[in-house]
Amino acid sequence: MKQIVIGKNEAQQRLDKLLIKYLNKAPKSFIYKMLRKKNITLNGKKADGSEKLSLGDTVTLYLSDETVMKFSQTAVNRVEHQLDILYEDEHILIINKEAGLLAQKSRPGDISLIEHITSYLLDGGSLREEDLAVFRPGLCNRLDRNTSGIIVAGKSLPGLQAMAELFKSRNMDKYYLCIVKGRVEREQSIEGYLTKNTSHNKVSIAKEPLEGAEYIRTEYCPVRSNGQYTLLKVKLITGKSHQIRAHLQSIGHPVAGDGKYGDVLVNRYFKRTYQLKHHLLHSSELSFPKLDGVLSGLSGKTITAPLPGYFARIEQGEFKKEMEDS
Repeated sequence: MKQIVIGKNEAQQRLDKLLIKYLNKAPKSFIYKMLRKKNITLNGKKADGSEKLSLGDTVTLYLSDETVMKFSQTAVNRVEHQLDILYEDEHILIINKEAGLLAQKSRPGDISLIEHITSYLLDGGSLREEDLAVFRPGLCNRLDRNTSGIIVAGKSLPGLQAMAELFKSRNMDKYYLCIVKGRVEREQSIEGYLTKNTSHNKVSIAKEPLEGAEYIRTEYCPVRSNGQYTLLKVKLITGKSHQIRAHLQSIGHPVAGDGKYGDVLVNRYFKRTYQLKHHLLHSSELSFPKLDGVLSGLSGKTITAPLPGYFARIEQGEFKKEMEDS
């Protein structure tokens, strides 16, 4: 027999979701069969799995230790974590991600930001290995592998849920910096419709609605320009896959270094001059509204991520005169 007493990282989720995490090697059919036969109960009563858990609830598994061990495996891939932490509290961790690091695994053997975060929390004592049976830290937003900058992670289930809802509501301001081809003269808001090609991991942008396309909106303003290239500050209104890169390319201002949506000659110049091997896009700023509850520590705050060294060197090299004049 095994008992799970519901704490903050297990509460406010469905019972079956908890059991799927805890018995992560068991078929779902096995879990629901055990519920039907009362081999798994909630507070001593029969449950069907749809019940929402509360603090202090007790889930009892009338299963042998061998069965629990067989179906509950919490492998931990610890890594030497190197995190640039911008903000941390009991529930939330905000990180300045380096370009080249996967946010999440794309293949089983990958090392991603999640492994770095989990190792950091385990080493710091705010997470125990036994906690991983029912809760794992998760990301609240995503960045492409070669996009640097701000990523928000949930250290607790309440933090993860609240922050995910905040991102979904678009009730905060997200800014990016990028260097693009051409001179951009003025601040602008552009709209379009984005279609994914999942087989090629690429998107296309249309000005008019298309079947299956998602509405997108991007705002930007020029920071400085040398005539050939412009440093843009981009405000992301909707957050879709590759939105900034593809949207800017669709109006003739592809991001420098972008092998997927960029300009071949522009990319060749930046590679030859600065040894740049990927796109110049950085998630630089996140401004939070007034908040309460588990996110109250971030209420009204603006989190800023400094530019990576290579980006700062390119900015200096391309816009030195404009920077000195400003």
